[in-house]
Amino acid sequence: QVQLVESGGGLVQPGGSLRLSCAASGSIFSIPAMGWYRQAPGKERELVAHITGGGSTEYADSVKGRFTISRDNAKNTVDLQMNSLKPEDTAVYYCKAVIIDHDYRNGDYWGQGTRVTVSS
Repeated sequence: QVQLVESGGGLVQPGGSLRLSCAASGSIFSIPAMGWYRQAPGKERELVAHITGGGSTEYADSVKGRFTISRDNAKNTVDLQMNSLKPEDTAVYYCKAVIIDHDYRNGDYWGQGTRVTVSS
């Protein structure tokens, strides 16, 4: 059983910062990729940032230069540092991981989501 648990959401003023964290636990052999997605009210879920086990990153154009994704392979965690937040960043943020378990099965796992609200 694999589980992803997120933390760090909340209310922040425009221009402020938040740091989201996600920890994977369970029967984990390796995690080829981890990422953050978000879903705003009335919109589809979209990729925010993605990082491979080797550290290669990808960002949505809307967050480039403001958000930074990082991971700790030893701890099976991924963080999203969000700076210069804008009201349009308001959404529920979800952690996603591609995980290979100890039976060498490959699966996509999602966290429960953490809400980020950017408002004055």
